[in-house]
Amino acid sequence: MRATDFRNYKSLVLDLDSRPVVLTGPNGAGKTNLLEAVSLLTPGRGLGRAQFGEMTRRSAGGGWAVNARLHCRSGEVNIGTGYADSDETTARSVRIDGENARGSGALGQYARTVWLTPSMDGLFSGPAGERRRFLDRLIQSLDPGYRSCVSRFERAMRQRNRLLEDGETSAVLFEGLETQMAETGVAMAAARLEAVAGLGGGADAEGPGNAFPWAVLALEGVLEQRLQREAAVDAEDAYREMLRRSRIRDRAAKRTLEGPHRSDLIVGHGPKSAPARECSTGEQKALLIGLVLAHSRLVKRQSNGFAPLILLDEIVAHLDEERRAGLFGELKRLEAQAWMTGTDAIHFESWGENAQSFNVDDGSVSP
Repeated sequence: MRATDFRNYKSLVLDLDSRPVVLTGPNGAGKTNLLEAVSLLTPGRGLGRAQFGEMTRRSAGGGWAVNARLHCRSGEVNIGTGYADSDETTARSVRIDGENARGSGALGQYARTVWLTPSMDGLFSGPAGERRRFLDRLIQSLDPGYRSCVSRFERAMRQRNRLLEDGETSAVLFEGLETQMAETGVAMAAARLEAVAGLGGGADAEGPGNAFPWAVLALEGVLEQRLQREAAVDAEDAYREMLRRSRIRDRAAKRTLEGPHRSDLIVGHGPKSAPARECSTGEQKALLIGLVLAHSRLVKRQSNGFAPLILLDEIVAHLDEERRAGLFGELKRLEAQAWMTGTDAIHFESWGENAQSFNVDDGSVSP
């Protein structure tokens, strides 16, 4: 893996094998920056959701680049991504085996990634939008084409919202956009329901590595509810009609008020039979880890035995010894390349030679 002028790294080269990667060092040394670089090898804006221009090293100029050689389902591939500060576009460039690709969506065919960061600790008690984004990232690892469907829905909704803001009343201008929103919105809801069915419940609870509780999942949303009682084509017709009838109300609000962009992921603590939002901070953390592990197992089953890259930022800071051992044991069983960060190397000593361990200090990385 290589990174150039990315965050606080002027020039970084890491020669890695398939074992997990442990990054330890003081706060502010650049550990999370490395995880962010890895997360950019998949579609989207990365784990920090920052603007691409903000990722360029401060004392540099011109932009940044991240490159890696991956072993994936289709074999070995060289992928790279970067951003030029001089570009007029806000998008990043992507190259696959030396050839330019159209957008970051192409990366989804090669690298699949899931991550946990400290900012996600309040996921179950925070706003619904964060849970939707979390679920959509999980689905993207299962179905690389899902991101394209979401993008088409959001693009059509933005155009419809612009008509609403302008006070437009012409039905002809709305009809095409609402048809596209109905088709893609129902497809999104169907993919979410399928993912929830695969991830929720206690299917993995009796297996090894059950130091973490399993989640009981449900979806709250108008399209998800319809799809559980009627065919997709009927749900599309109903949503299109709903959008038509709601134009006056939406025009007053200057935005679309119903659709998959308002759905919520409802999470329950399986062993306790309690809503996740009512659980303690420690229980919520354990539940979130258990959900990510369940997702990683699902990806591996559906990807010919290839687990996703798992990025775990400051993951062991608040885990007791039993939970720490449970996490490490499950990662070993997954045979996943997990990237783990922490301030204290002693927490990772049990990995021994089973992991690649590095010290991170102010933009430099050493074994």
